[in-house]
Amino acid sequence: MIRVMTATLFAVALTSSGASAAGCNGPNPAITSVVVKNVTTSGQLNTYHIVGTVTNLGTQAQSSSTLQFVDVYVDRMKRDTRGIPPLRAGQSYTFGYDWSRSTDAGNGTTTAHFQMDIRQGSDCNPTNGTASVTF
Repeated sequence: MIRVMTATLFAVALTSSGASAAGCNGPNPAITSVVVKNVTTSGQLNTYHIVGTVTNLGTQAQSSSTLQFVDVYVDRMKRDTRGIPPLRAGQSYTFGYDWSRSTDAGNGTTTAHFQMDIRQGSDCNPTNGTASVTF
């Protein structure tokens, strides 16, 4: 079974609890989706093809000098990073990540965690910069 937790659910919870997203006046890059798109098998390895989406949920475009990434963690260890270009308000960017593991590994035993890493630029709501998928 593949379980997906997205930052979108967290953002909805914030809005309904009184912390309005409208108070976030500026760029707001958020990881809005992470899913296992498909799995391929070669010999004794399954390769999980993971696709994620970062969306600027803010009211303003990011500066052209924005330097940002999505860091990839598996089993709490940083494994990789993906560059994300500056985004206009409402614009999305899709990134991919592949993870291989033995065909003998049990379902639901691996969790990949994705975390926004903004090194230059602004984010008026950094709490929605994470997502995880378990497979």
